[in-house]
Amino acid sequence: MGTQTYANHRRFVPLYHFVLTLLVLLTIGGALVNAYRAYLRDSGRLVAALILLLAVCALLEGAYLRIFALKAQDRAIRAEENLRHFALYGSLLDSRLDTRQIIGLRFASDAEFGPLAQRAAEEKLSEDAIKKAVKEWRADHYRV
Repeated sequence: MGTQTYANHRRFVPLYHFVLTLLVLLTIGGALVNAYRAYLRDSGRLVAALILLLAVCALLEGAYLRIFALKAQDRAIRAEENLRHFALYGSLLDSRLDTRQIIGLRFASDAEFGPLAQRAAEEKLSEDAIKKAVKEWRADHYRV
C-alpha cells in the first residue's frame, strides 16, 4: 500500500459501498413485497416476517461493521498523532481538538504540525479548513 495523502485518504470499495448496499436494499424491498402479499393471502406471515427481519439485520450489520471499523481507525489516528506531538514537542495534543480536527492534522508535515494544531484548537478549525491550511503551507514553502 502506498503512502496515504490528502488526495487518496478516502476510499470507496465499489463491491461494498455500491453493490452490497444495493443488494441489501433490494432484498429489503422484496421482503416487504413478500410480507405484504403474505398478509393479503392470510398465509405464510411468519416466514415473510422472518425474511424481512433477516434483511433488515443484514442492513444493520453492514452499517455497524463499517461504523465500528471507522471508530477503531479514528482512535488509532488520535493515538498516533498524540504520540507524534509528544515526540516533537514533549506534550500531548490540546484536549480541545476533536477527532475530525486530528484527522485533518495528520497530513501536516512535522514543521507545520505544532503551530497548526495550536491554531486549530484556538480557532476551532474544521477538518477541511485544516487540510486547506496544509495545502496552503506547502504551496508557500515548497515552491519549485
